[in-house]
Amino acid sequence: MWIRTCASILLAALLVLPPAVFPADDTAKRLYDRVMSEFQNKDYEAALAGFRLFVELHGQSSLAPSAQYWIGECEYRLGRYGEAVTSFDKVLTSYPSSVKIASATLKKALSFQKLGLANQSRILLERVLVQFPTSQEADLAKKALNGQ
Repeated sequence: MWIRTCASILLAALLVLPPAVFPADDTAKRLYDRVMSEFQNKDYEAALAGFRLFVELHGQSSLAPSAQYWIGECEYRLGRYGEAVTSFDKVLTSYPSSVKIASATLKKALSFQKLGLANQSRILLERVLVQFPTSQEADLAKKALNGQ
């Protein structure tokens, strides 16, 4: 309830302030940064609500793919692995040229792993190795494959 109230207040403030006070890009960045601080403070419920609000308000922003990724990350950290799979998949399908593709693919694989879906996990982990061989995600995928 508290999260909804805060989100409603924030939304109302953003809608009431004239555009000259906060240009669109600045408003998006300020909201994104505020929500990211909630995530960094490990308040994953508040961050989840905030990133969802961000995507709703600023879905065309250059920060939208990252916000969608962090929705999945919040769900993952809250143990909501099925929801995380869906959220990471939205990054892959809605923002296919995003810099978050490698991370979203890896985290979708790890979510499948947590759900006990080893085959689906393995397929995605191998995809990370093939598509992003020199990435940090590839190193993590190798470790995850060795642990399976």
